[in-house]
Amino acid sequence: MGSGSLDRMERIDPRILLVAGAACLSVSAIFVSLSGVSAGTAALFRCALALPVLLPLFLWERRRSERGRRHGADLLAGLLLGADLVLWGASITLVGAGIATVLVNVQVIVLPLLALAAFGERPSRRFVLAVPIMLGGVALAGGLAGAGAGGTDPARGLLYGAGAGVMYAGYLFLTRLAGRDGGRRFSPVFMSTLTAGAVSVVIGVPWNGVDLTPGWAPFGWLAALAMSGQVCGWLLIGAGLSRVRAETGGTLLLLQPILAVLFGVVLLGERPTPWQIAGCALVVAAVRLTGGRRRTRSPALPRPPATAPATAPANVSANVPDQPRAGSPASTAESTTSVSRPRLR
Repeated sequence: MGSGSLDRMERIDPRILLVAGAACLSVSAIFVSLSGVSAGTAALFRCALALPVLLPLFLWERRRSERGRRHGADLLAGLLLGADLVLWGASITLVGAGIATVLVNVQVIVLPLLALAAFGERPSRRFVLAVPIMLGGVALAGGLAGAGAGGTDPARGLLYGAGAGVMYAGYLFLTRLAGRDGGRRFSPVFMSTLTAGAVSVVIGVPWNGVDLTPGWAPFGWLAALAMSGQVCGWLLIGAGLSRVRAETGGTLLLLQPILAVLFGVVLLGERPTPWQIAGCALVVAAVRLTGGRRRTRSPALPRPPATAPATAPANVSANVPDQPRAGSPASTAESTTSVSRPRLR
């Protein structure tokens, strides 16, 4: 993938990139389920198997880019992602999959709040009104209405699930921040994946256990998990998240559990309940309402280098068409046009 591919990606509507990234992440739960391994094992192999693919891209970008290297924020993002993966996996057992899915998606609230605190980016009233509808739809899509809370320790599960949601929002915020640097696409994903793998070992080994020899069949599903959920998913999300408002990015990523229900029907033959279908419809309607607007921020792309203007020879001045004099109607029209053009926020 060269600079031309990056330029072409910048021309794609960022909302399409986010939906594609959410689709890649939504298959993750299916691959983890098919592998049959623990949450700690899945988190470790998800990161470890992605590193050989991300490393060449990281080295290519490092040689190509002349921008300052800001790996500190990428490492912090990896810490948050690793904690999110392990906490969310544990919360599913403790409180049930339905509530755990809702709790991890509190990012739709936390991410705009972080953008408001850091950049003064105020969420719209339409978004604020739609948040309860979106979270209610996610709860129904996650099967909460049919199965109840469940779990072995709901109190701890709520704590872990909410912590996973906050960690996820922090990771998305740092990913959005890194995406504003047009010359860095692969470095943030590589560094955060490296750190997240280390965190999954540190937390996952004493907590859920990590199986280093899961077998060939689980290994194949874990490799698919790494390619879809860690490489493609986060590269697409990183390319699109910085080019939309925080509320739009968080809202579009809520499609992840909805797409997981759809892929479960297609790939696993699952049959969603009427409540799950109603929840999916609620989320899609809310996403259409709040995330379907065109972006109001222009992408922060690197500017081309300035070139010195060419100096025309004195003897060709006669070939230059006469310019309108100051105060003439043409001059006044040009001046009015140049200052009345609206500026994108």
